[in-house]
Amino acid sequence: MKTKLLATLAIATPLLFASSVSAANPQQVQKLLETGECRKCDLSYANLKGSHLIGADLRDANLTGVNLKDANLEGADLTGANLAGANLSSAFATNVNFKEANLNRVNFAGAKIYDSNVHGASMEDLNITNAEIFNTGIGIGGDSSEIPDWD
Repeated sequence: MKTKLLATLAIATPLLFASSVSAANPQQVQKLLETGECRKCDLSYANLKGSHLIGADLRDANLTGVNLKDANLEGADLTGANLAGANLSSAFATNVNFKEANLNRVNFAGAKIYDSNVHGASMEDLNITNAEIFNTGIGIGGDSSEIPDWD
């Protein structure tokens, strides 16, 4: 009996850990890619590398740890989204609404971020190495009260 229990645990334990790493809901990922809409979706840890998400509605979505390297997010609405630990390296983020989003530990290395709204966003430990940031309230130091809101 102990042997069967140990064998079951040996097989099941890695599966439990694997599912916690890749938590994105596949149906919601497909919905986003097909329609550009996925409000309040769980896309955590999804691989969306190189995706064209122009004008996508991702308000209040869980994008924790998502891979958006080289993605085009032009005009996307990420209001209230959780992007903690996401990879947006080399992403194109023009006119993106990051209002009240969690951007903690986001990798924006080499990204192009123009005319985007970050009013009320949490932005601790960002990687902005070699990022091009224009007319957007992301920088080193400063007072968050100076960040304008679009609304």
